[in-house]
Amino acid sequence: MSTRVLIADDQALVRAGFRKLLESSPDVEVVGEAADGREAVDQARRLLPTVVLMDIRMPRLDGIEATRRLTSGGDAARVLILTTFGLDDYVYDALRAGASGFMLKDAPPEELLAAIEVVARGDALIAPAVTRSVIEEFVRRSPAPSPPAPVLDELTAREREVLALLARGLSNAEIAERLVVSDGTVKTHVAHVFSKLGLRDRVQAVILAYESGVITPGQVG
Repeated sequence: MSTRVLIADDQALVRAGFRKLLESSPDVEVVGEAADGREAVDQARRLLPTVVLMDIRMPRLDGIEATRRLTSGGDAARVLILTTFGLDDYVYDALRAGASGFMLKDAPPEELLAAIEVVARGDALIAPAVTRSVIEEFVRRSPAPSPPAPVLDELTAREREVLALLARGLSNAEIAERLVVSDGTVKTHVAHVFSKLGLRDRVQAVILAYESGVITPGQVG
């Protein structure tokens, strides 16, 4: 089954460029385009895309608020932010709004297609070049950790350890190497963590881990 994609960007030429790129992949179907955030929300709810490619700066409703409305409204579509700004307030706020990740607009075509595949299957994606920067920015902005949320008590000691490693930006393979277990075992632990804590993806795991004090700034690295 092909991945259904909605392109949201206020520049027609940009939308046309992304459409041409995406339609070159047999695994992607472009189901629609939106020129502003409000239209993106309406189109997403009508067309039911798997992934919304969301620009940040758009008229009427920006990409951050559009993302917040989609994720808080229980919509199944996952949001992949496309930005020219790199790591800045916009990207940070978009992740807090519920985006499943972001890519820079000038990323190579194969990276964008791979990113759509990652987000479509339910994983979170942050461009590898800025993963650590995003985490460090989150740490810098976060208030002092609050006491661990009661829901964390549902995690086993190993699941809590996996959550901490997720928050440090490690991939499943890196976690498996760190804990000396198989990739499959790590995948199971991650699934249990997400299920018990009601998390959509790794971005939410990072946010919860820092806000609840599971990991502190000094542990990043």
